[in-house]
Amino acid sequence: MSAVAVYVHGLWQTGREAAWLRRRLAQELGVDVRAFTYRSRAAGVNESARALGEYLSTIRADTLHLIGHSMGGLVILEAFELEPQEKWPPGRIVLLGSPLRGSRAARNLARWAWGRKILGRGLRGETIAERERRWTRSRELGVIAGHLGLGLGRLTGPLSAPSDGTVTVAETELDGAADRVVLRVSHTGMMFSAAVARQAAAFLRDGRFRPA
Repeated sequence: MSAVAVYVHGLWQTGREAAWLRRRLAQELGVDVRAFTYRSRAAGVNESARALGEYLSTIRADTLHLIGHSMGGLVILEAFELEPQEKWPPGRIVLLGSPLRGSRAARNLARWAWGRKILGRGLRGETIAERERRWTRSRELGVIAGHLGLGLGRLTGPLSAPSDGTVTVAETELDGAADRVVLRVSHTGMMFSAAVARQAAAFLRDGRFRPA
């Protein structure tokens, strides 16, 4: 049986910066790990999600996994919200440090015109307001959060809660997720963490994270 995993990057990125993580996942799972690239600043999440859906529809595989880092997780969720019935091959999803309930750091940054410009269309509307989400699809979804508070998000103002330096642990919570793990890792460090790679591979393979 053929299996493919698609990595969806975060804001200001292209997917190339996660080359190490993609190679590690390919080794752990024995699957082809591809990167989906989108215009994270110039396009809104809805537009990017539609592009992701079109890309996924071109993949011919028996199993299709998805890994989303930060904003990439929001794009993945939106892609599924746009499809009334899932039309892609079965598989699992892992979200890495995605601000699923909004982002205090983004709200802090959006107070200034230059901050809104940095956020671009991608995150401006999606992460300013706090919101509740619930995963209702049958595809199993796991969430990895970080609590090593080192990152650019802290420069925007106090996060006032355990965080990965950009996204707070609480902001990554998602009702309906099959499993969740919090690791000692920073937001950017997730792309270079052996622990994150092991946990992501475990969930994509088994539907559960290893005991942290």
